Amino acid sequence: MAPEKAVGPAGLVMTAAVARRYYVDGASKSDIAAELDLSRFKVARLLDEARASGLVRIEFAYPAELDVDLSVRLQAAFGLRHGVVVNGPEDDDVGLRASLGQVAADLLTEIVRPDDVLGLVWARTLVAMRASLKRLAPCPVIQLTGSLSRPDVDESSVELVRDVARISGGQAHWFYAPMIVPDAATARTMRTQPEIATALELARGVTKAVVGVGAWSPGLSTVADAVTDKERRAAHKLGVRAELGGIQIDADGNPVTTPLTERLIGIDAEHLRAVEDVIGIVYGVKKADALRAALRGGFLKSVVTHSAMARALLEP
Repeated sequence: MAPEKAVGPAGLVMTAAVARRYYVDGASKSDIAAELDLSRFKVARLLDEARASGLVRIEFAYPAELDVDLSVRLQAAFGLRHGVVVNGPEDDDVGLRASLGQVAADLLTEIVRPDDVLGLVWARTLVAMRASLKRLAPCPVIQLTGSLSRPDVDESSVELVRDVARISGGQAHWFYAPMIVPDAATARTMRTQPEIATALELARGVTKAVVGVGAWSPGLSTVADAVTDKERRAAHKLGVRAELGGIQIDADGNPVTTPLTERLIGIDAEHLRAVEDVIGIVYGVKKADALRAALRGGFLKSVVTHSAMARALLEP
């Protein structure tokens, strides 16, 4: 075999000119061939040589806060519309919520369209998302649940919905009500009130929803924390292992009816599961089984989470 011929200055210049036109200027191979009086085959070969020789190096510059590899793997493993994994401060819940909120706000800005109807449950992760949201396509924004009182959160569901709608410029549909009321009779009465009835009826037309996911344990769910120890244990005996916006599910993602179910003011399991794209913002590896249950049950179509959670979900 003849020794490989070294590329001289003219060849390097030609290769560099082709590569610059293609990678920097965005010219097509056909256009470059015509401009430089080359065959299209020759242009393709020069581009291959440019990469093989190191004259052209392709680098992917991802935002530092995103773990793109884990994002791709998570999305593929669970068949998600969107799987976004953040390199957040794993030992700082407040910082992690802020990181997830920022990325979730960016995702919402990217995917919401004017013909969407956006639904929001009450959750601390959504409050963090709202704080980072700067732009949103004009669309109706629907309150999907009542509020829960938390000493570490001042905002209610009403403020969350109204603020997001103000950013969007779309119409806000909100109501004043707690998420959990004392008994089923009170809940039935409240659901007939015009503002609540209208919002829950409009919830049937939601195309994108954002929710949090809680594990059915103290400190891992605002809903589990809002009921008594006796009520929490009773629900656990019935199989409840997780909740989304108050909707209680078992380890396989099946909705579980408990005495609490009839006391809730908000969207029900059937209508939440029917939403085209439900985005779960979830943090804390202790909630990994709860998130897995929500995915198994088909409630979540997209997930925004952090690296430790993604690794836990992907473990065999």
